[in-house]
Amino acid sequence: MKIKVCGITRREDLQQLVNYQVNYAGFIFYEKSPRFAGQKIDARTVREMEGIKKVGVFVNAPLEQVQRVITDYGLDMVQLHGDETPEYCAVIQQRVPVIKAFRVGDNVDWSALLSAYLPVTDYFLFDTEAGKAYGGTGKRFNWELLKTYPYTHPFYLSGGIGLEETPELLQLQMPALFAVDVNSRFELQPGIKDMEKVRLFTDQIHSTYLK
Repeated sequence: MKIKVCGITRREDLQQLVNYQVNYAGFIFYEKSPRFAGQKIDARTVREMEGIKKVGVFVNAPLEQVQRVITDYGLDMVQLHGDETPEYCAVIQQRVPVIKAFRVGDNVDWSALLSAYLPVTDYFLFDTEAGKAYGGTGKRFNWELLKTYPYTHPFYLSGGIGLEETPELLQLQMPALFAVDVNSRFELQPGIKDMEKVRLFTDQIHSTYLK
């Protein structure tokens, strides 16, 4: 299982993720987010950091903006967390791999939700339904729903995952579960990571999956 830590805004946190062998760092380019990276961590720092994949998170952003940020920050992947269409995803996918996020509520119709996006994305990400908000609730959805996931298309699991959820997370038997995505439960304040918690989490994941 791969690990993605999202909401990075500081160089020192990014460097520590590399030290802890975290696979993906997420940078949020959504101005309404308290973890907006655009004015907190400079593009060159991100672009030149080696040893980790850099993921830009966008919400209904103009295509031109996404294309520009991919270049400026040296992004390896793009995560689309809004209401982006399959056509929009296809354009981005010509540049970099695409993660398309979907919000899961009490019930889910996988085919209706996902089928149009299968050919134009590389991964899905499942987060908790947040009303009109685009994620960031710090709450988890009912993981039992994932047992009915009908595709081999790999996905990231997100939404309210903290250290307390690690034992249950490690017991999930789902071939398509590619990575876990964590954020607010590993923070001292928005955008400032509690790196000791991150270290404990990565140690637990690695000790299970790197045996």
